[in-house]
Amino acid sequence: MKQKSLALLSFLFMIFLCSCGVSNKNVIRYQKMEEGVSNPTTIEELKEAISKYGERAADIQLAHSQIGIWYKILGTRYLDTKMYGEALKCFQEALKYYPDNQNLYYYVGVCAGYMSHAALDYNASGTNEVKYNYLKLAEDAYLRAITIEERYVRALYGLSVLYVFELDEPEKAVPLLEKLLTIDTKNLDAMFVLARAYYSTFEFDKSASMYDKIIETTKSAETKATAEGNKKTVLNAAYNE
Repeated sequence: MKQKSLALLSFLFMIFLCSCGVSNKNVIRYQKMEEGVSNPTTIEELKEAISKYGERAADIQLAHSQIGIWYKILGTRYLDTKMYGEALKCFQEALKYYPDNQNLYYYVGVCAGYMSHAALDYNASGTNEVKYNYLKLAEDAYLRAITIEERYVRALYGLSVLYVFELDEPEKAVPLLEKLLTIDTKNLDAMFVLARAYYSTFEFDKSASMYDKIIETTKSAETKATAEGNKKTVLNAAYNE
């Protein structure tokens, strides 16, 4: 038990050294002292040194892997309680351990989008720079998620909403939503956003057709009524064009 405790303390101290930016020379010196490996020369000494350092590297890798997972879990807990700023920090940290995880980039996009709504011009500078920066961060994060997994429905939808309702670039949302609906053919939320994107880009016939598709697909009377009302607005706009 005592040996296990000492081993754990030694390992935690190693993590502490690495996290505090201690030089590699100091880390190596500590490893040599702990493992009893100095300057191996014989075949047996070299094999022993490789074995000892290999185990230590595996321990550190496992610890880092777990830290990344815990940051992700903590971030989702903050997200559930709508603490978007804290959640964003956690997902940023998690990406240091998992830089190719599309879900983390999606969560960054979600948090940044929400944070843009809270980005008021507290200095009364007359600019929306902070809000715009959050929106661009959300865009970059969604794009990164789609680059990693091109059929990632949630990221395609999140980015489309951003383009249609936040960045006023509905033309960019159209191909994303059309692709999304080839993957998730009955996604009513995506249909509504695509109908809006068509309307905003003056493709009134396509917009009306999309609302027809919603009416045919949905089983909700409320959703059907909303789609019918939106279709009337589109037809009026087409008539008055």
